[in-house]
Amino acid sequence: MIRTWPRLLAVLAVVLVTVPIAPAGATAEPTLTWSVQPADQRGPDGRRWAEHTLDPGRAVTDRLAVRNFSDRAAVFSLKAADGYLTDKGRFNMLPSNQESVDGGSWIEVQEKVTVGANETKVVPYTVTVPGDATPGDHPAGIAATVTSTGGTVAVESRVGFRVLLRVSGTTTAALAVDDLSATYRQSWNPFAAGSLRIRYSTTNDGNVAVTGAGRVTTAELLGLAHHDARSGIEEMLPGGGREVDTRVRGVWGLGPLRTTVSVSPAVRGGAEVTRPGSATVTVWALPWAQLVLAVVLGVLVAVFRILTRRRRRRLVALLARARDEGRAEARSSVGD
Repeated sequence: MIRTWPRLLAVLAVVLVTVPIAPAGATAEPTLTWSVQPADQRGPDGRRWAEHTLDPGRAVTDRLAVRNFSDRAAVFSLKAADGYLTDKGRFNMLPSNQESVDGGSWIEVQEKVTVGANETKVVPYTVTVPGDATPGDHPAGIAATVTSTGGTVAVESRVGFRVLLRVSGTTTAALAVDDLSATYRQSWNPFAAGSLRIRYSTTNDGNVAVTGAGRVTTAELLGLAHHDARSGIEEMLPGGGREVDTRVRGVWGLGPLRTTVSVSPAVRGGAEVTRPGSATVTVWALPWAQLVLAVVLGVLVAVFRILTRRRRRRLVALLARARDEGRAEARSSVGD
C-alpha cells in the first residue's frame, strides 16, 4: 500500500497541470442590450422610423433616443449610412467599411454617446439635403453600434432605425418586367389540366419606393380560353428589383400558350407619374397525357374492329359450311 502512494501523487500532479484553474473572482461579462428609436426632447415618441420631405438645399433637425437596458454603462458609436432592402425584403444599412454616397451621407450625428445603466439618452441629428439632389426617395438609417473583440476578430453589433428621406419634386412610380419565362407542367392524369409556371423579374424604374400587384393572363386555343393569376410585389426601393414566381392553373396546353404579365406600382401617399410595366411570352405545349389516352383508345377501337370482323367472317364461314352440309345431306336423301 505504501508503494502505491508515489504513483497516486504523480497522477494527481499531471491532472493539476493539465486542468486550467479560473482566477479568483472571475465572472462572465454581462450581456449588453439596447435600442435606438426616433424621439422628441423627452424620449422615444412612438415612431417606428423617421420620415422627412425636404426641398434641395434645405435642412432639418430631429432626435433619436438610445436606451441602455443593461446593468452597466456603455459607450455607443452613432453612425448613419445608406439604406437598402435585403433579398428577404428587410431594411438594412451599409456596413461601416462601405462609404455612403446618398441619403446616409446627408445625416450628421455625434460620433459617440455614453449611456448609463438602465438609462436613456436623447441625441439630436441633422439632415441636410444637397442643392443638386434629385427628386424622390433617398433611403438611409441611423444605428448605435458596439464593437467587441474576441481574439483577433472584431464583431460590430448595431441596432438602428430607418430614415425615410424624400426630396421634393416630381415623383415617379414605375415598374418594368424583365426575363419573363413560362414552363408548362403536364398533369399525367388525362382528365386533369396542367399548370404554367411563370417566372420574371420586376425592377423599380421610378424615383420612389413602391409596392405592386402583378397579373398573369394566359390564352390558349387561339384565344378562346383564358386563365388568370395574381400576385403581390413586395416593397422595392428606387433601382431595386424582385424575382417573382407564380403559377397559372387549369391550363390544358393545347398548342401555343400566350402569356402576358402586367405589373402596377403603388406608392404610399400616391405619385405624380405612374408607369406600369408588361411583357409577353409564348410557349408551345402538347397534352401528352390526352394524346396517349387517345392513342390507347384508338388502338383498342382498332383491335375491337379487327376482332369483330374476324368473328363475322368466322360466323359467315360457319353458316356457309352449315348450308353446304345441309344441301349435301338433302341430295343424299333424295338419291336414296
